Amino acid sequence: MEEPFGPATQAKENLQRFPCGQCGAKLDFKPGTDALVCPYCDFSNPIPKSEEDIEELDFRAHLAHLAEEAEVEENVSFHCDTCGATATMDDNVTSDSCPFCGANVVLKKGSTRQLKPKSLLPFKIDRAAAAASFRKWVKGLWFAPSKVKHANAEGRLRGMYIPYWTYDSDTTSYYRGERGDDYWDTETYTTTENGKTVTKTRRVRKTRWTRVSGTVWNQFDDVLIVASNSLPKAQTNRLEPWDLENLTPYDDKYLSGFRAESYQVGLEDGFAEAQKIMDGAIRQSICRDIGGDHQRIHSVKTQYDNVTFKHILLPIWLDSYRFGKKVYRFLVNGRTGEAQGERPWSWIKITAAILAALAIAGIVIALTR
Repeated sequence: MEEPFGPATQAKENLQRFPCGQCGAKLDFKPGTDALVCPYCDFSNPIPKSEEDIEELDFRAHLAHLAEEAEVEENVSFHCDTCGATATMDDNVTSDSCPFCGANVVLKKGSTRQLKPKSLLPFKIDRAAAAASFRKWVKGLWFAPSKVKHANAEGRLRGMYIPYWTYDSDTTSYYRGERGDDYWDTETYTTTENGKTVTKTRRVRKTRWTRVSGTVWNQFDDVLIVASNSLPKAQTNRLEPWDLENLTPYDDKYLSGFRAESYQVGLEDGFAEAQKIMDGAIRQSICRDIGGDHQRIHSVKTQYDNVTFKHILLPIWLDSYRFGKKVYRFLVNGRTGEAQGERPWSWIKITAAILAALAIAGIVIALTR
């Protein structure tokens, strides 16, 4: 049975409160600006530009002293038992729904020890623009249930700062493999023509394989790894590219009116994910180094040097809705408006389309006889 979207839930803000200088209400960060704005009297308070550099941190040094480097933060947060998300919340609420999967959660005040983000990309796309991206995306869905096609997500979209790692590394890779060079050979064969056996020749392409070994060097910059397990990875990755050249030093003011998720993928595990991405590029460079028409890679040993990292927050508008017995997530890049999401299918529409296609095919066959 098809169920409509769940009820709208109000996003809760987190971290510090920034009072309005005119009316005393809480200021929120306004996407697309560098200012906190009062939602009641429109008073604007510019966020001072920071002169702090966006620096790369030494990966192995921080990994060795991770317990000392991580800071203890007192906050109000929730942990969702359904999807595993952990995010900060405002201290004036005791329960809410998870912004990632819609499940009910209970908020707890406590402390966590994690590396604090050093930089972020502020929201540039506001809720109305994100909702417009949702409407455009959902209208383009083939065979989507009608209740989804006519849904309006603006009231439910939540602005979330999602944790990411970036990694830089110089790599030296030693490989062994084979190079394949094509050549043409003349082959003799027999066939039957007009009841007689005849001998003919034909040109056949073959490959000559030669054992090879060598070394390739690569430099990687800002290999991006999402440090959240709460979002669908395929859709989250398709929100790229991000304009990381515009990273801003971390300031709580940018988070006013939004939520921030704590990282679930640790520094070391994140680098393991980055190595998988690097490995794909390394193998491409090995194939280029081998040359020839074909390449086979038998073994690769890679050394990673000068490894650095950044812990950053990236802005994503998101919504989750339940349809039938499944939860679907929808994401919008808070900088570019790029929309991605999980979607349900209407098997009624699919069946009707198949039956219509069969009927048309039957008519065409009948008319051509």
